[in-house]
Amino acid sequence: MSSKNIVVSEERLVEEGEVAGDYLEQLLDILDFDGDIDLDVEGDRAVVSIDGSDDLQKLVGSEGQVLDAVQELTRLAVQSVLGDRSRLMLDIAGWRAAKREALTEAGRVAAQRVLESGDPEEMDAMTPFERKIVHDSIAEIDGVRSDSTGAEPHRRVVVLPE
Repeated sequence: MSSKNIVVSEERLVEEGEVAGDYLEQLLDILDFDGDIDLDVEGDRAVVSIDGSDDLQKLVGSEGQVLDAVQELTRLAVQSVLGDRSRLMLDIAGWRAAKREALTEAGRVAAQRVLESGDPEEMDAMTPFERKIVHDSIAEIDGVRSDSTGAEPHRRVVVLPE
């Protein structure tokens, strides 16, 4: 059985974003939360972000668990309307953007320590989403490379000298 990469058209991604936006607008109305919904396409996925009132933090949760759940529900809502599995990314109150920035910086700092010491460094356990951000940040730095080790949910990035 072979797997095929399905290229999703930008038009289809915009449609996913619009369906997601409608779903999230209804959710915000039910919760009586104020929020501005922004729809975008980045690469091969629809990106939906909600910014606005402090109430939105309740839809993020302490470590983004609520955000992950709302994202999954939104993906399921899109799938029920359009018929295909969605890979849309949801950000609420800038939480994912801030997390991406912090992880990128953590990868750079770890890479710098490895460059200076010459010793590999194992980072804290991360989700696949978080590890990808760190791997991408390390890939931009000459003299180091990264790998992953361990099993979920304790899988970690290891920064290695080249």
